[in-house]
Amino acid sequence: MGTFRDLLIWQKAMALVTKVYTITKTFPKEELFGLTSQIRRSSISIPSNIAEDYGRGSNTELLRFSNIAVASLFELQTQIEIAYNIEYLSGQEFKVLYDDTRELEIMIISFSNKIKERK
Repeated sequence: MGTFRDLLIWQKAMALVTKVYTITKTFPKEELFGLTSQIRRSSISIPSNIAEDYGRGSNTELLRFSNIAVASLFELQTQIEIAYNIEYLSGQEFKVLYDDTRELEIMIISFSNKIKERK
């Protein structure tokens, strides 16, 4: 058995964090402690919870942390839509981030369903 780093969902979540940080560098400085911070925290929470989830070992804990990761993902989807609506994100930036979050959402939910089947 490998580590959480071997999980494709963790790898994709880490790539998403990198994109989020790169894109939010262009946000207005007055948003540093507002929307920028919220978006970054939400994105960081996703791979962090996947890693914590993997380290717990029990199916119950795996499901709990997978659910937290999905909740953070939904929070991120909402925040990037807000950023798009107030024109902090271009249409292309929004599409890239949103598509990545949707792909990760499907993957995490699939992972959770596999855990449920093992119970």
